[in-house]
Amino acid sequence: MKREIIITSDGSTTIHIPEWDEQYHSKHGAIQEAYHVFIKNGLETIEKNEISILEIGFGTGLNCLITFLESQKNINYVGVEAYPITKKEIESLNYVSSLNAENQVTHFNKMHTCSWETKQQITSNFSLTKQQKKFKDINDINAYDLIYFDAFGARVQPELWTEEIFNKMYISLKNNGTLVTYSAKGSVRRAMQKVGFTVERLPGPPGKREMLRGKKKL
Repeated sequence: MKREIIITSDGSTTIHIPEWDEQYHSKHGAIQEAYHVFIKNGLETIEKNEISILEIGFGTGLNCLITFLESQKNINYVGVEAYPITKKEIESLNYVSSLNAENQVTHFNKMHTCSWETKQQITSNFSLTKQQKKFKDINDINAYDLIYFDAFGARVQPELWTEEIFNKMYISLKNNGTLVTYSAKGSVRRAMQKVGFTVERLPGPPGKREMLRGKKKL
């Protein structure tokens, strides 16, 4: 499918898929959404010095970059992506400049150019493993403290928001692990609850009234 770079409301870029009328990030602000959903309501709630994170939809690498910039802890980051973006698309993203992180451009480039399927050290306290596969093929058990669930919306890919997928997420989390997502659809909340998550609705990022956060409690 055709993909094009667009500017979102906060000045940061994202990728738009015209055929679906769907974006990789919120058109109301890619960076604002990432900070609100995944950092404020995800990363900042984890009270550990070593954190394992699974990102569902590595995409542009924005969530990975912001996590790298914001955390002073030891991070083991795993990003799953079935369809990696191209070198040309990477070069068209303006995240480094939008975040005033020009001194980290080497690390952002390394996130995209490092090998897939093997653990890579971005810095001494931040490792990244990129896995090219579909979400249904995730089979981790008790491996993560936090999941960034950033898949394309249920309107265009409902198969990514099912009980089957959320059961895989639940199994892959450690006890007391957290899953955060920008979605607040009732069907998504019910699917999460059905597989065992304790789910809460939270105020959403710009352009969205609510978002969801789920906890794994045994």
